[in-house]
Amino acid sequence: MAVSTTEPLCQPCVYHEDFKVELQVRRPLMPVRLSPEQVGLEMMCLCGQLDLLIRAQMQQFQEQLGQGCSPEESDTFQTQGSEILDQMLQCLEHLPKPMPQLEDYLDMVGLSAMFPRVEVFLIQGSPVDMLDRPLMDEYFFHVAKLNQLLVLSQQLEEDIRHLGSLTSLVLSLPEELTEDLHQAFAFVSQFLS
Repeated sequence: MAVSTTEPLCQPCVYHEDFKVELQVRRPLMPVRLSPEQVGLEMMCLCGQLDLLIRAQMQQFQEQLGQGCSPEESDTFQTQGSEILDQMLQCLEHLPKPMPQLEDYLDMVGLSAMFPRVEVFLIQGSPVDMLDRPLMDEYFFHVAKLNQLLVLSQQLEEDIRHLGSLTSLVLSLPEELTEDLHQAFAFVSQFLS
């Protein structure tokens, strides 16, 4: 087998450490000011992420027990969990002073009722399996469908805005996305009222 090689277009310069750049992937480039409503939405998203992370860790604990091992928290859980908690605390900084404690804020806005695993995790400092299954477990599927609809609508809006006119447009949403909308809206409205 023959391979053709060519000379490089240019030779790279010597790396100079003074030009080192630190990337802050998880932090915005410009400071962002959030309203109390936006803080609530962000906190709900972060609670959802932490709840799913706790559920995954509990599943891993069950597997470890099934193999006859003592359950240990994974490094991934500890890293991602602490990142989410840091993001939650940063979110609280956008609220008017005096800034509430994280547990108090979750109680105040009702997120502790929606995400009891998160509340127990904040109190205990480690993931704990719930005796009763939280209500949100049944509706994560519906919330995921709502998120798909949101992303789809944002994509369509961006396409319309940037392309001016579309020659073909999705006239109706896929049936699988619309089937559970009524139940999802009813569930979400319970917590908003």
